[in-house]
Amino acid sequence: MAGSRTGRPPVQRAPRRPATARPARDNPVGRLVTRARKAWDRPLTAYYLILGSSLLITVLGLVMVYSASMITALQLSLPGSFFFRKQFLAASIGAVLLLVAMRVPVKLHRALAYPILAGAVFLMILVQVPGIGMSVNGNQNWISLGGSFQIQPSEFGKLALVLWGADLLARKQDKAMLAQWKHMLVPLVPVAFMLLGLIMLGGDMGTAIILTAILFGLLWLAGAPTRLFAGVLAVALTIGFVLIKTSPNRMSRLACIGATEPGPNDTCWQAVHGIYALASGGLFGSGLGASVEKWGQLPEAHTDFIFAITGEELGLAGTLSVLALFAALGYAGIRVAGRTEDPFVRYAAGGVTTWITAQAVINIGAVLGLLPIAGVPLPLFSYGGSALLPTMFAVGLLIAFARDEPGARAALAMRQPRFGRKRAAVRGSAGAAGSRRWNTMRRRAAARSSGER
Repeated sequence: MAGSRTGRPPVQRAPRRPATARPARDNPVGRLVTRARKAWDRPLTAYYLILGSSLLITVLGLVMVYSASMITALQLSLPGSFFFRKQFLAASIGAVLLLVAMRVPVKLHRALAYPILAGAVFLMILVQVPGIGMSVNGNQNWISLGGSFQIQPSEFGKLALVLWGADLLARKQDKAMLAQWKHMLVPLVPVAFMLLGLIMLGGDMGTAIILTAILFGLLWLAGAPTRLFAGVLAVALTIGFVLIKTSPNRMSRLACIGATEPGPNDTCWQAVHGIYALASGGLFGSGLGASVEKWGQLPEAHTDFIFAITGEELGLAGTLSVLALFAALGYAGIRVAGRTEDPFVRYAAGGVTTWITAQAVINIGAVLGLLPIAGVPLPLFSYGGSALLPTMFAVGLLIAFARDEPGARAALAMRQPRFGRKRAAVRGSAGAAGSRRWNTMRRRAAARSSGER
């Protein structure tokens, strides 16, 4: 045959299959980013972030309060766990307040706004009454409750301004009155200035700064025009400049920004030793309880400068963990304020987030030497029951608002405790087995009655 020497027909090869493109391998980083985005967009993300971050900050704060306050307590001839026990008691009461706040409906929170404001104003007036008010570190902002227990009413003024301001702005927004600048400012700004005046009578400028930040946060959320916002800010800065300029103590604190030496008469002793504590911590710290600065070198080690002791004992890893927890709490609060359609929830969530975030920034900035020492505690972390109680109630507000989102409400309604489902399954199987057993007994009784064996 032509074309073949052996006479056999040529072998026909199978046609080649067209080359198909191999599926690209999934990028693990891309998969991780996609999963993170999906988890971030879940309806319960804000709820878990607020609950988890606030709980971790409080627990870690209790540990650091015990570590940082032990030497101070022994120097005062007190038990080493004295301050820790008081803080633990305040945290226990605060946990009850948090649970109450997260279970109370929004309408009741709005109804409580005016009583809380009136109570805070009344207590701040009592502070200035001789024989009732107490002076601590030069500030007349305390009321003695007997024994070693004291209360600082100005801390409750923050919560009062948030709730009352949110209710006021929400009612004005419902009536479309916020378009006029006089309705946006009155009576919000005068009442806020009244609270600021009562606080400044005692000399506590740190709390006054936090209250001012809450006021500006509420005005920002209400959509204040740039000129109006700048005008109120200019007035506040002018008043603050006058108060700082007329006080040698405040001027010395301002001069300690970025200081690396204690200076003449050790005016910058606290600021410098806070930097020393952070610098000696290294990457992972010297170990829990092994701080050197808390042995009388760093004043207020368990209150305003507890972040410095955290850096010394837990290192950069510990301080970054605290910053990450506060960042998560702040993000979740902004998310709750941005996704809600209820104006009161938006203003209240924004006010609480501004309060906690601004106070954390001012405290940490002072410890790092970037801001003047304002004398404000680190929220949920520093020692002080007067600061811890209203802050935990405010966190309960955020949790209640996060639970009240439509998607979160539906997700929580679909969930049941696992042990409940198991009990239901056990009961169902037991009921089915019981019915089968009963049917068998009926058949046997019928068979015996008919004479069959």
